[in-house]
Amino acid sequence: MTVKCFTKSLMAIFISILMVFSTAHASDLHYSVGAQDFKGHIAKPKGKPLGKVFIIHDWNGLNQYEIMRAEKLAALGYEAVALDLFGVDATLEGFEDYKREAGALYADRQKFQARILAAVTAASESSADDVAEFLMGYCFGGAAVLEGARMGLDIDGFVSFHGGLETPEGQDYTRTKAPVLLLHGSADPVSGMNSLASVLQQMQAAEISHDAEVYGGARHSFTVSGSRDYHSAADEKSWQALLRFLKEHQ
Repeated sequence: MTVKCFTKSLMAIFISILMVFSTAHASDLHYSVGAQDFKGHIAKPKGKPLGKVFIIHDWNGLNQYEIMRAEKLAALGYEAVALDLFGVDATLEGFEDYKREAGALYADRQKFQARILAAVTAASESSADDVAEFLMGYCFGGAAVLEGARMGLDIDGFVSFHGGLETPEGQDYTRTKAPVLLLHGSADPVSGMNSLASVLQQMQAAEISHDAEVYGGARHSFTVSGSRDYHSAADEKSWQALLRFLKEHQ
């Protein structure tokens, strides 16, 4: 191993240790919707949090990706809760499973909204700190964030990372109570620039505060390291955009 590689390895270890020790503790969040049980992940900072951030997972369910994001936010002083919308008994082993679970919620908006509300309510009540609260999510989670905005969740901001942008029939943004930030790739084949323009026009018509950042050449899952769509520059820029948004509205 060269000195340069060794130094970089030590730095990576140091950063990992720093993130662990800057977080007071992590715990599970248990809640139910009807007879179905759900389990989220809470990452708390030391001391009073700067704000609370609720993270909705991609279509493959709550896993280490969302937990990693929660831990990063906790290291920066936020209480972060990775939410679960599929339930502890959901089978999530591959494409067909992901399609089934996500599709079931897209097909039943009442159930979709009930799960979002239950998850956000449980996360909000997990501590008594009176601070600003935000909802963020990736891909499916980004679409869920916009569902939460349209249903009128009473929180302080919404951030959608490469989320589905289509507005279901019968919905609009007239009930949205907080600013919305869209972080999107210009080469997204799932929700293209026409979809982005449409949702921005809807938000403008509803007279809600909104903003968007578009990353040139970035495809759909540009924040997911290891995926074919990963775009490191867009990943970092979108993360910094999130942090600016949180700071502005906390």
